Amino acid sequence: MTDNLEFKDKGLIPAIIQDADSGEVLMLGYMDKEALNLTLSGDEVWFYSRSRQELWHKGETSGNRIKIESIWKDCDSDTILVKARPTGPVCHTGNRSCFFQQIAVKE
Repeated sequence: MTDNLEFKDKGLIPAIIQDADSGEVLMLGYMDKEALNLTLSGDEVWFYSRSRQELWHKGETSGNRIKIESIWKDCDSDTILVKARPTGPVCHTGNRSCFFQQIAVKE
């Protein structure tokens, strides 16, 4: 099922994290093949940190883990959607979601 995934920019694939209950988009991270394999083999999300250039187990320092409910791929096989249940705030700022700064409202 993961054989045809498109790992593009520097061997990474975008991974959208969505609250399994509310449908709220919580964050966007990136996974390399190792992070995806760790995520698929366990019950928590792993990413590849582009800034630190290393694997990152979400919540390793904050304790705010992301528990996996299901994992999906998009129609082009170049983006992953993880439906999950966070154990605390997902954003490093302490906000529930990384998407808390509105920039426009269209009427």
